[in-house]
Amino acid sequence: MRTSPKIIAITGAESTGKSSLTEALAQHYKVPFEAEFAREYILELGRPYTFEDVEFIAKKQVEGYNSLIRSDYPFVILDTWLLITKIWFEVVYNKVPAWIEQEIQKLNIDLFLVCDTDLPWIADNVRENGGENRAKLQKRYIEEIEKYNFQYKIISGVGEKRIKNAIHILNQLIG
Repeated sequence: MRTSPKIIAITGAESTGKSSLTEALAQHYKVPFEAEFAREYILELGRPYTFEDVEFIAKKQVEGYNSLIRSDYPFVILDTWLLITKIWFEVVYNKVPAWIEQEIQKLNIDLFLVCDTDLPWIADNVRENGGENRAKLQKRYIEEIEKYNFQYKIISGVGEKRIKNAIHILNQLIG
């Protein structure tokens, strides 16, 4: 009988090394990952993003999830996930499409690795929330994970130390 892989979601505030960690872990374990969709999409828009753009991003995140769960690997990795997008809706638009809440409740995440804010925030064309906002959003992401009773671990450390800390946690999960 075929079983779905465990789903590991990498999350955290802006500029915390989510994409780097995702790629390093996927390479280390030789498992597939779903790259962050929002960043490249927003960069290529050539205009300010809209509510509809964020909803499109959310739909792409669900598609990525659904594609990965058909994998024969023991686990797969998502670079960010729907919880961040839900909070993005709340912060920017003060409303969230109802289907997102339903998807979060329906889709299983076995473990969130929350990248700590111990890396410096680096401004770029997409990042909007440095300083105090970064800390507030980090707290909010963790509260949201806890609200849905998802398991999570905070990953800290700089460079290789962060990767080794994440590998240690994943080794415990996969035995």
